[in-house]
Amino acid sequence: MLLEIITFILILIALYLLAIMPKLRHNKNIHCMEGWLYAHRGIHDNTSDAPENSLKAFALAVENGFGIELDVQLTKDLIPVILHDYNLMRSCGTDKKVSSLTYEELQEYHLFESVEKIPTLKEVLELVNGKVPLIVELKIVWKADKICTIVNELLKGYSGFYVIESFNPFGLMWYRRYAPKVIRGQLSTDFKREMTDGDPLQYFLLKHLLTNFLTKPDFIAFHHVYKNALSFTLCRKLYHTMPVAWTIQSQEQLQDCRKYYKLFIFDGFLPKERC
Repeated sequence: MLLEIITFILILIALYLLAIMPKLRHNKNIHCMEGWLYAHRGIHDNTSDAPENSLKAFALAVENGFGIELDVQLTKDLIPVILHDYNLMRSCGTDKKVSSLTYEELQEYHLFESVEKIPTLKEVLELVNGKVPLIVELKIVWKADKICTIVNELLKGYSGFYVIESFNPFGLMWYRRYAPKVIRGQLSTDFKREMTDGDPLQYFLLKHLLTNFLTKPDFIAFHHVYKNALSFTLCRKLYHTMPVAWTIQSQEQLQDCRKYYKLFIFDGFLPKERC
């Protein structure tokens, strides 16, 4: 009986390790991510003329020599635009969803009472023009096909370095199947502690990176507060997956996280160094 129990436990451990196993054969271009700090939604201040995810904020990141992390979602007429929230309430003061408005209708609104408007991905790519690397977060509610197809088609013509990331594993599965050479990252956090609304089972799977066997991410972008999470630690130490920290909000946090992470996405301060 004891032998059966031990065998069962060992099988469970093996299955767990297989489930969280990311991509083992490193993408040859992943080194291009290194040597940069990444400005979360650009160098921004939502009370200034350079609010988050604005062209002004991205221009400031380029001028200061930082990589950029940005958020992409689709309008009603399937234009990829840059905005974090699905709803415009926080950024534009109106209770409407990006997906319910055309791009032309979106142009009626300004970001955080500034002169800046919601930019398209195309505008951002033209602005950055390969000067700094990009981390493109795909905002996917459920189905991934449309946004992945449209964004990938646009990025294929971009000569600069970029990677994609998403909380949604279906987006990474799409990239694994249709664009396997693109470096992809799994975003995660402790959803329960963050009190995120949603399906508890889904968030359990994502927190513990139990979809990695399906998505095979090249890197794991994890909320830096939970740097000791078991699955993340195993991916980092056992599988040697690139660990990316989000979102660092002070120089002290940056220093404290250096032994746990290789890359850093920062917000709310200007780091003393550039990498």
